[in-house]
Parts: sequence; structure tokens; C-alpha cells
Amino acid sequence: MRGRVRFLDTRPLRSSPAFRDLWIGTSVSQLGGQIANVAVLAQVWDLTGSPVGTGAIGLATGLPMVLFGLLGGTVADTVDRRAVVRAATAGQVLAAAGLCAQALADNRNVLLLLALVAMGTACGALGAPARRTFPVRLLPGDQVAAGLALTNLSFQAAMLAGPAMAGLIIARWDFPAAYATQAVAMAVSMLAVIRLPAMRPEGAAAGGRRRPERGGWRVLRRPTLWGSMATDLSATLLAMPIALFPLVNEIRFGGKPQTLGLLLSAVAVGGITAGLLSGTVTRWRRAGLVQLSAAGVWGLALACFGLAGPLWLALGCLAVAGAADTVSVVTRSALVQLETPDAYRGRVSSVEHVIGVAGPELGNFRGGLLASAASAPFSLVFGGLSAILAIAAVAATNAPLRAYRTPPAAAKPTAPGVADAAAAGQVS
Repeated sequence: MRGRVRFLDTRPLRSSPAFRDLWIGTSVSQLGGQIANVAVLAQVWDLTGSPVGTGAIGLATGLPMVLFGLLGGTVADTVDRRAVVRAATAGQVLAAAGLCAQALADNRNVLLLLALVAMGTACGALGAPARRTFPVRLLPGDQVAAGLALTNLSFQAAMLAGPAMAGLIIARWDFPAAYATQAVAMAVSMLAVIRLPAMRPEGAAAGGRRRPERGGWRVLRRPTLWGSMATDLSATLLAMPIALFPLVNEIRFGGKPQTLGLLLSAVAVGGITAGLLSGTVTRWRRAGLVQLSAAGVWGLALACFGLAGPLWLALGCLAVAGAADTVSVVTRSALVQLETPDAYRGRVSSVEHVIGVAGPELGNFRGGLLASAASAPFSLVFGGLSAILAIAAVAATNAPLRAYRTPPAAAKPTAPGVADAAAAGQVS
């Protein structure tokens, strides 16, 4: 019975109408975001014709993500988290409307475009830590991982379908239609958030504010938390492959754009496949061991991709890597939310968010530097093996992470005075 393969676990959609509303709104907003990302990339290229211009998009998104993501963590531990996400989503709707307006006005100023991108990113980052705490408040403890798997699946689907839809929309109706699609999508997300129940941090009075509990950053010293985040950072910082795809495509597969598209899609296909079969892993309680194993498979698959000759083998390695990444992300997210007392979830979620954003970007930068000094295959193989060694070191030195089990009961882990009170006592 334990070895049976299970498909996507949809219990969260049936058991919690509030989570179902949240999932629908999030899925729609993710699709709209992917469409807008393509439109921004294409419009910046039209305005500048320079890779420096398109590279500036990373600066306009990366800095607000880090700065406002950390700020959002403290805010989420101070006031009603639903109100934080509601205000942040309203800001994203305004930013999307601004992008649509500048496109309709035939804006030729790239700085205005990037400023609107930065505004939307800042609003999203401000609400991200609070939004990350929603599933654990809306679902029983034994369904949190399944809920996160559903959210990850919708993200993978948006990554796969969004760019193709963006191409069709831009080709037929130009940039304003793409940005208008994002604005509508964010409005749908806003409606979903409005329908959620209030989610004040533990200890906050109805309609009031509270001072964040002291020790909010010290909770990260817990072996399960720092070990889980270190595992994720090791995998992405040391083995992120995306920046090397164009070079690998050039030296091995003739530089065809169709092949480059296949390389990018293979990771998403693997992720979606793992999501569809996620009912198997979300029922496994050994979340720490699952994350460590999945992260190790990610590093091994990318090292094999660096050595792969035939295209079919390269695509297969990337699909395995994408599947392993999905398993690792889902189990890490569930572990972090379940292990963190509610009073500290906003700040801990902000750190998780920053690691999830900065790790891949720095990993791509590291991979590009190493490839320029040596070669793309060397960078991939060395990065994959380095990630495996780093993950093995975390596993060897972190027995609590290896032994961690998710709660078996159907009761919510955030019940006042029970799990959080006990957990808070461990970090004082």
C-alpha cells in the first residue's frame, strides 16, 4: 500500500472552500504574470535593442524582491495577513494598469517601463511572506503539503502555457492586451483574497496591530529550518542551469531556437509530471529526508545533463531535474510552514522567499562565470556534483532534518495555545 503511486492529491480543494478560492485566484494571477513577463521582455527589447536593457529587467525585479520581501515578513507578523495581501494585490493591479496605459500611449521611455515593473514586483514581494502562510492556516496539517503541491503545479503550468499565450496575444493585439490580461488576472486574485477569512497573527486583537514577537529571526536557528533552507540554497546556488542553455544549445545542438525552447520546456514538463503524481510524496511524512533526496537527484540530473550527447538524453535529464525540483520545493515549503510558530511565520517566510528568489539568480550568474572560464559542460558537471556534496554535508550534520516527520493528525497545527505555544517555548 505504501509503495502505490498516487496521482495529484486534491483533498485540499474539497475540504477547504477558502483554500480553493485562494488556489483559483493564485493560478489565474500566475498565468497573467507569465504573460506580462514576456511582454515586458519584448517591449524592453523593442525600446533598447540591447541585452543590457533586457538585463536591467533583472535589476528592476531582483532588488524590490529582496528589500520588500524582508519588510513584508515583519509586516505579516504585525497585522492581519489577509489585509497585507489585499493591499499588495491592489498595488499589483495598479501597476498592471499602468503598464497597459504606457503601452497604449506608445511610451518610448524604458525607465518608465522599468519603474512600473519595479512597482509591481515590490507590491508582490511585500505580500509574498503573508501569502505563504495561508495554506497552513486554511488546511489540516496532513494536507498542507498537498495544498502546496497544487499551488506548485499551477505555477509550472503557467510557466509552460504563459509564454505561448503571450506570443499569441502580442502578435494579434500587441502589448496593451498582454498587460490588460495581467490586470484582469490580478483583479481575480484580489477577489479571491477578499473572500478569505481574517488571518491575524497569534496574539493580535481583532482589527488591531501587535508588536512582532521577539526572537523572530532566532527561530531560523532551528536545525530543521536552517537545514531545509541550506539544502535549497545549495541546490540552486551551485547547480542552476538556465543561463547555460543557449551555450549548450550552440555547441551541441546547432543553436536552433526550437531546440532552445525544448530545453526550457523540459524542466517544466518534468515539474508538471511530478505535480500530477504528487499524491505519492505529499503523503510521505519524512519531509526532511524527501527534500534532501530530491535535491540530490536535482544535482545528479544536471551533472548528467552536462555530459549528455544525444538531445533525447539531455531532455530526459532536464525533465528528471524539473521533477526533483518540484518535489524538493513542495516538501521544503510544507516543512518550513509547519515547523514555524505562527507568530514568526511572516519573517521566516520572507527569508524563504528571498532564498527562493536570490538563489536561482546567483546560481545562474555563477554558472555563467564558470562556463566563461572553462566550458558549459564543466560548469554543469562541477555545479551538479558540488551541489550533491553540499547537500550531503547538510544531511550528515543535521539529524533533526533527516528525522523530521510532518504532523499525522487532521487538526490544524496553528490552533491557539497548542503547537505554537510549545514551539515558541523552544526558541525563547
